[in-house]
Amino acid sequence: MPDAAPLAGTASAPRDRIFWSLLFLVAVMDFVTKRWAERALGLHAPEEVVGRWVRWTLTYNTGAAMNLSLGGASRIVFSVVALGMIAYLFRLYRQSPRGARATPAAIALIMAGALGNLFDRLRHTRGVVDFIDIGTDQWRFWTFNVADMGVTCGAILLALMLWREGAGTARITEHSSPAQGPET
Repeated sequence: MPDAAPLAGTASAPRDRIFWSLLFLVAVMDFVTKRWAERALGLHAPEEVVGRWVRWTLTYNTGAAMNLSLGGASRIVFSVVALGMIAYLFRLYRQSPRGARATPAAIALIMAGALGNLFDRLRHTRGVVDFIDIGTDQWRFWTFNVADMGVTCGAILLALMLWREGAGTARITEHSSPAQGPET
């Protein structure tokens, strides 16, 4: 993934500042907003924020995204998967160039979301705290939280970077012509 070249002589590289700042910010925001939701909201009792478009509705999700469930094994399986993903994401962060900006931002967003939801799974058996509820009278999106927004935004950023990288490679291939005839 193309990112900025490393900065020589800097005590703290852009990669590290961006990664740790975003990881901390999103993880803390997720923790604080979930604890607020548990104290301030009634379970499954929607409170309108922006008409019926945006509501606060406290729910607990024992499954994964979009209520994907593995029955009684969900908590353990999704916790183990999250731990594996966190370890893998940390490795990707450490392998990114020290001057990188976009890559560590994407990884930090995904990792903060994974950590936030993992914390809920390990904290109690009720599941992950979800409370952001958007939609209309006829259709509602799955209820989600700040951690889910981090994972989604990080994944979109990562996908855009990979798409841009692939498009650049395709342009180079299309416009390159061999300097000599075919190899023999």
